[in-house]
Amino acid sequence: MSSTVDVRAAVFTGPQQPLEIQDLRISAEPGPNEVLVKLAASGVCHSDLHALDGDWETPAPLVLGHEGAGIVVAVGSEVSDLEVDDHVILSWTPSCQKCEFCVSGNPVLCQLANETAYQHVFFDGKPRLSDGEQDVKSFLAVGSFGDHAMVPASAAIKIRKDAPLAQAALVGCAVTTGIGAVINTAKVEPGSTVLVVGCGGVGLNVVQGARLAGAKQIIVADVSEEKLELGRTFGATHTVNSRKVNLVEAVRELTGGRGVDYAFEAIGLPFTIEACYEAVRRGGTAVVVGQVADGVKISIDPFVMSDQEKKLIGCNYGSTRMSIDFPKIVDLYMEGKVDLDSMVTDRIKLDDVNEAFAQMRQGKGIRSVIEY
Repeated sequence: MSSTVDVRAAVFTGPQQPLEIQDLRISAEPGPNEVLVKLAASGVCHSDLHALDGDWETPAPLVLGHEGAGIVVAVGSEVSDLEVDDHVILSWTPSCQKCEFCVSGNPVLCQLANETAYQHVFFDGKPRLSDGEQDVKSFLAVGSFGDHAMVPASAAIKIRKDAPLAQAALVGCAVTTGIGAVINTAKVEPGSTVLVVGCGGVGLNVVQGARLAGAKQIIVADVSEEKLELGRTFGATHTVNSRKVNLVEAVRELTGGRGVDYAFEAIGLPFTIEACYEAVRRGGTAVVVGQVADGVKISIDPFVMSDQEKKLIGCNYGSTRMSIDFPKIVDLYMEGKVDLDSMVTDRIKLDDVNEAFAQMRQGKGIRSVIEY
């Protein structure tokens, strides 16, 4: 009989219910193409809140969390690119490295991950955790709200060991999604004008991405003056409080009536997605980065789309190539070109996770980070 490892985790038991701190078990022996990671830190992300509040249909029991970093403690027999003691950031889209999307350089669209990890199970269709009586799934096959996680080897991305893991954890979701939306998805050119709607964890990293891309004008919009000030901290040149003024009119005024080259929606609300599309210039591009609740629809005038050649595109995980982009972003942080320190506004213990979600619902802070 194989040995097991104790896992202390925050377990989702159903929508609108607080997470329960439970003791679970996981095999100490990874499958051939898996690794066991001891978590050092996990960000508390708005996508977890979508599951917790019932915006997304989510099975129970399940360990939430998908934005984590830690240290490898065991590797499977067929894993050749990772070793015990490697520092890794976890990816919530493992790559099968065989489907048409993976081999063409689009691992975030991996067909096998879509059929398995997005259903919170592993490539073999099974979970890895147990409470002794029943299986417990891991959110997006990660489950970073536990102090250990078994993940596919392709979901553990090796990084340099001198990078602090609390900050590195955020590269596993918000940072990569935001920066990648600009650099990979939209491919913003130097000198462009950019609008970012929503100054949360993802939106602020869209701002960082726009700054890295050399945008000449970065307009941020939010209903919170505190969040708008954070936008300036991360690189915005102009702010719009959309609670006080009409967003589209304000953007046109700031751009000489033209509209922006690129608009990024980083909240996940239908009216802000529609506003972003309206705010881009003729031939401009609006990018949907925010995650919406199940069943949400938007209304777009198709004549405007064709007549003005406006583009509305989607962004999943910043269109990232995890094994390339994660280490690159960490390097940029270590060189002082990407700000991860300001992202961490609260360091908490696992037992405080429900309070972190309460703070999130109130719009306070940027990221609470669980430290194990």
